Amino acid sequence: MRKSHPVRRAVLAGAATVSGIVLLLSLKPASDPGSAQAAGQAPPAAAGQAPQGGVNGAVTGDAAQTQYGAVQVRLTMSNGKITQAEAVQAPKGGRSDQITANSVPRLNQAVVAAQSADIDAVSGATYTSAGYKKSLQSALDKAKASAGGAQGSGNAQTLTGDVAQTQYGPVQVRITVAGGKITKAEAVQAPKGGRSDQITANSVPRLNQAAVAAGNAQIDAVSGATYTSAGYKKSLQSALDKAPAGGGSSQAAGSGGGSSQAAGSGGQAQTQTVTGSVAQTQYGPVQVRITVAGGKITKAEAVQAPKGGRSDQITANSVPRLNQAAVAAGNAQIDAVSGATYTSAGYKKSLQSALDQAGG
Repeated sequence: MRKSHPVRRAVLAGAATVSGIVLLLSLKPASDPGSAQAAGQAPPAAAGQAPQGGVNGAVTGDAAQTQYGAVQVRLTMSNGKITQAEAVQAPKGGRSDQITANSVPRLNQAVVAAQSADIDAVSGATYTSAGYKKSLQSALDKAKASAGGAQGSGNAQTLTGDVAQTQYGPVQVRITVAGGKITKAEAVQAPKGGRSDQITANSVPRLNQAAVAAGNAQIDAVSGATYTSAGYKKSLQSALDKAPAGGGSSQAAGSGGGSSQAAGSGGQAQTQTVTGSVAQTQYGPVQVRITVAGGKITKAEAVQAPKGGRSDQITANSVPRLNQAAVAAGNAQIDAVSGATYTSAGYKKSLQSALDQAGG
């Protein structure tokens, strides 16, 4: 047999080495973000996402008033993620119908995609977009508070109260609760313009301090700022009402009308007072407050209802019947009272908002 030539063996060995190096280089993992994600590596988390922590159910944001009407957003969440967004209120009538029909679905989609309130405004719908984002942020605040309450009373919660309308403008209060106590209070809306600027500048800081000191809404009005004080206290009470059951102490929650617990053998029965968002009707606002115990509505009342002229008689006749119907039904699927169509519709809408906040 003829032996292989030494030069030929060297050439073959070199070719094999080069082929091996080329093969190894071709197998080097990709380092671009898309390849990393495809390989199963989690991308970095985006800032401002929906609060995690197992939040489930519907959360309704506060109604945001715009130049063309109110905007109010409801989120459906599963395990802390936004699975659906919808506008339960949006501008309507005339050209607003077309703008709403074009912008709201796009805003809804953007929220689910972004998982936060950091979304772009829809071109041609500036006011609607701004109102949508404001109500959306309110819903996220409520979800964050709920998640904080579920994780433990030591966590700080941010709660934004409903807007309280006054003779000189809206007042809205936001509080921070930690360890069952109000650690911070601020007015995110207050009357402004003309003399209101001076009154607001003088009264709001004092009301903020009083809220922190008292730990509830039982604070004195500031002299010379009667309307602003009344609106502040109303919105503050609403914020306290939104504190999750068991998430605050008797000082911040129980005294403020938020929640209380009654011990029982083998467990605790929770009583929660929740105030729904204001529902605007043709004859005035309607707002419902409910007390829930053991998962059932034990009390319902209208803290706001149409008044003045014939509305007084309609309200006096319809509201007690609506309150009874809400307790009997245990939900917002109640019949309208004859002769009080608008009041009934507003009542049911605010009642549903309260149930959403209670998780029912």
